[in-house]
Amino acid sequence: MQSYGQFCPVAKTAEILGERWTPLIIRELLCHPQSFNELRNGVALISPTLLSNRLKTLEHRGIIRRDCSGKGVVYCVTEAGEELRSVITEMGVWGQRWARSNLAWGDLDPTLLMWDIHRRLDTEQLPAGRTVMRFEFNDCPPATRFWWLVVDGGEVDVCLKDPGYDLDLLIHSSLNIMTGVWMGDRSLHEALKSQAIRLAGDIALKESLPDWFLLNVFSDVKPAIDAGRPGSDEDSVRVVP
Repeated sequence: MQSYGQFCPVAKTAEILGERWTPLIIRELLCHPQSFNELRNGVALISPTLLSNRLKTLEHRGIIRRDCSGKGVVYCVTEAGEELRSVITEMGVWGQRWARSNLAWGDLDPTLLMWDIHRRLDTEQLPAGRTVMRFEFNDCPPATRFWWLVVDGGEVDVCLKDPGYDLDLLIHSSLNIMTGVWMGDRSLHEALKSQAIRLAGDIALKESLPDWFLLNVFSDVKPAIDAGRPGSDEDSVRVVP
């Protein structure tokens, strides 16, 4: 990014964080160390070449580092990167309050939603052994309509193809409604009561869903502007395909 030509630390920080995709890459790595392919789940629209370039820049800046000690290369934050946690968190809080009133259909991303859901399941509240869930979004095209979560031994895997296991729970809704619930714009209880979200399968899993389905980390931040939030009212949402 071109320099602002100022010694101000705000300007110097903006030269790093102001590059497109950079805050989102840092957001992902603050969750946990990730491989290149795992990162692409959280920033699905970035090209592999641009992601590689951004990672190299962040590594050069001392914000992330590569760890080759395990199976393959994973990226993780350094001390400097960890100190950005409060910055990224406050960006999320501000965005939840002020920046989500004009969402377009293109902002609703099933890949990001399912990637976020998979790391916000409280696996301790789920049965021992393997649990398999299938999500169906009825307003998505066939290629992204069905998603599977496989929970086993405290680990959660996201699958876009049928993993071949027996299903324990089916969750059916629109992407719009599920995103609204996930972000706290609509009550999970009301969505279930109205059958905007429909469940089928194991009775215990259905009844305990509010205990293990933890919602987005910013879902409890109240919006300053309430109009046009996804899933807040299916008949009046200003999200256009």
